[in-house]
Amino acid sequence: MTYHPKSEFLRVIIERGFLADCTDLQELDTALAGGMVTCYIGYDATAASLHVGHLLNIMLLRWFQKTGHKPITLMGGGTTKVGDPSFRSEERPLLTPAKIDENIAGMQRVFARYLDYKDAGNGALMRNNAEWLDDLNYLEFLRDIGRHFSVNRMLSFESVKSRLDREQSLSFLEFNYMILQAYDFLELNRRYGCLLQMGGSDQWGNIVNGIDLTRRVLDREIFGLTTPLLTTSDGRKMGKSQGGAVWLNGEMLSPYEFWQFWRNTTDADVGRFLKLYTDLPVEECDRLGKLEGSEINGAKIILANEVTTLLHGAEAAAAAEATAREVFEKGGVGEDLPRLVLGADELAEGISLAQLVVRSGLAKTGKDGKRLISEGGLKVDDEICLDAGRMFLATDLAAPVKLSAGKKRHALVSLGLSKAGALPRTPGYLRQDERAPQAERPFPFHLGENIPGGECAAEGGQSPPCAGVTRSWP
Repeated sequence: MTYHPKSEFLRVIIERGFLADCTDLQELDTALAGGMVTCYIGYDATAASLHVGHLLNIMLLRWFQKTGHKPITLMGGGTTKVGDPSFRSEERPLLTPAKIDENIAGMQRVFARYLDYKDAGNGALMRNNAEWLDDLNYLEFLRDIGRHFSVNRMLSFESVKSRLDREQSLSFLEFNYMILQAYDFLELNRRYGCLLQMGGSDQWGNIVNGIDLTRRVLDREIFGLTTPLLTTSDGRKMGKSQGGAVWLNGEMLSPYEFWQFWRNTTDADVGRFLKLYTDLPVEECDRLGKLEGSEINGAKIILANEVTTLLHGAEAAAAAEATAREVFEKGGVGEDLPRLVLGADELAEGISLAQLVVRSGLAKTGKDGKRLISEGGLKVDDEICLDAGRMFLATDLAAPVKLSAGKKRHALVSLGLSKAGALPRTPGYLRQDERAPQAERPFPFHLGENIPGGECAAEGGQSPPCAGVTRSWP
């Protein structure tokens, strides 16, 4: 039997495809229909930016506020020091308090684009669980909180059980994470009357723990709601992964690259993504999602523009679309293309085309880059080039050179200041001190990375000349 909710929030999220599970749907519906409810979602500060995998639940918070309720974004300043083991094969690397604070600062800028942190009414709140976790007395915590947890029950949760079934160790530190997250829900209920925790389906066990703890300690009824773990129509995980993250901070992934990610959505996902990641009416999302042939490309542009506007603003979305049209339709050079800026000292002895392909993010390794070039998949200024060993000097990069891998992936390479000087702020470029760890860099670009010369150097023997290159080379 299909349930028809009374509250606007549940009606919206069911219609748009956000709902996976709820601890008590009808009772939660009654609470939501009766007045303003406070909910929270927690975010551990494991990186300097949130990524596309977080965007589904950020949009869930956005709809929660748009339908009259009060969202809390809980920063995991305390829990990040432990690390969530849910469905991971190994322990997370431990971060210093200074790095955690730095990451939180980067994450906060994203939330401000989606939520209204006004002081009155249903204005969103941002809190940090370090406020109550950092100063906990260990013995008192064990006595007052730990006694409510059954180890047998904790071991039965799929997030823990799957790790143990693979005979992969689970540290005592990680095992405590679910207790700390449960305590977060208790504290937020105690301090702010928070009735609902939301999160991805992988957080179900942690959410249920918090509900049970609050019932035992405060004798209050609270709720949990989860969203599906989203995959694309071809089976890939949507954004949230150990590698290949699509970052939400513009300093880590340019608005153009972000726009292009959504423009490259597969046909079968367009309607679903419009409902989940935009504010467009459901009827319009369904109409656009049913388009076929060349018309679906127009729907993909609408999707890219709507999602990019929410995150980076309408001007950035328009600039990204203009760059895409310039590059793809006219074969030109758009200003918003990802850019690799090299100093004159880096070019003193020249740099090979294979190295440029890797440095610009068009290939992950030198081997991949050479294969791309040898198979005719790389263009230099819109002309196929087959010479992986072609050397570029500073004079060659006085004007930007466009590298293209296939039809959809492009980057500009240009001459900038030497390493002693400050690099210009170009879209998509990251200086050495700004880069995320290798496993968490944005897909498909790894801009500005220093690649050892031996990895990309052309192998011995004669290389074929560039085919049809019109640029003059020294």
